[in-house]
Amino acid sequence: MIDQLEAIYHRFKDLEVQLSDPEVIMDQDRFTKVNKEYGKLKPVADTYLIYKDLTENLQSAEAMRRDPDPEMREMAQLEYEDLREQKEALDEKVKVMLIPKDPEDERDIIMEIRSGTGGDEAALFAGDLFDMYKRYVESMGWKIEVIDENEGTAGGYSKVVFEVHGDDVYSSLKFESGVHRVQRVPKTESQGRVHTSAATVAVLAKVEEADININKADLKIDTFRASGAGGQHVNKTESAIRITHLPTGIVSESQDGRSQHKNKEIAMAQLYRRIKDAQDTAAANELASARKSLVGSGDRSEKIRTYNYPQNRVTDHRINLTLHSLDKVMGGNLEPVIEGLQMAENASKMKEGIG
Repeated sequence: MIDQLEAIYHRFKDLEVQLSDPEVIMDQDRFTKVNKEYGKLKPVADTYLIYKDLTENLQSAEAMRRDPDPEMREMAQLEYEDLREQKEALDEKVKVMLIPKDPEDERDIIMEIRSGTGGDEAALFAGDLFDMYKRYVESMGWKIEVIDENEGTAGGYSKVVFEVHGDDVYSSLKFESGVHRVQRVPKTESQGRVHTSAATVAVLAKVEEADININKADLKIDTFRASGAGGQHVNKTESAIRITHLPTGIVSESQDGRSQHKNKEIAMAQLYRRIKDAQDTAAANELASARKSLVGSGDRSEKIRTYNYPQNRVTDHRINLTLHSLDKVMGGNLEPVIEGLQMAENASKMKEGIG
């Protein structure tokens, strides 16, 4: 562990030198990249210095415990015990800091919420989930952009698709994929009976053009008229986009956006993702296997969370976490749930050595 800390510290000091290099300062892209890595390594570097100082003091106290003077030995023993407790606590902190990050944790996301079983009540619940995520995004200082929305007949949404932009968005919201179940009395229920409805959530890390080396000459782009449920713009213009990557035959298309430009952007994002997955299948499978063992696969057939309104209770079934503060969670206070899921992921990585 100390070797890892030292290696990170040396890298941190190297980045510190680069940040004062005129050539780096003049290259805005390089400076931004170096500064970003520097900022991420700083907490580990600071912890390394504390860890190093604590270890040296512990060794000194250990030596003083052999002093011929009884009073000095007693003082040294007390200091040694105090320092040892501090080091044990710091050891655990360092272990967490050194857990390899999911390589996609820093990415923005595309999130889709669809109403499931339950008719109008499911659409209303989908709308409630969207409001919950909007409040959480706002509390984190992130930005949200709606890509597509199909309203339910009685309110809410049959489907809403949106992007979230900010720092480390995927690391927080990647656990939301799956079936969300609600238990409550619908507004249309005259006898006060509790009904169970559901909505599905899918979260996709955004892949940017810079991540994939694509020759524009290898792309075939077709436009066509959108079809199906898609709002007032559907069937009026050829705004839907289909993109084919000729070398691989990989195809992506979009008709959910409000314009041809937005559909092209969505289709390209999907294409980047599919090509990236094809290029890195082994790593993707390993990562998917790790996520499944840690906090569930997030498959749409899997119920991940229940929102019980009569009891003001929310339960995440993957980590057996129950909170009697549903009102706060629906108000955007998702931190207790997300932190619990992140802790479960970290604990499993530490136990199984998953990186």
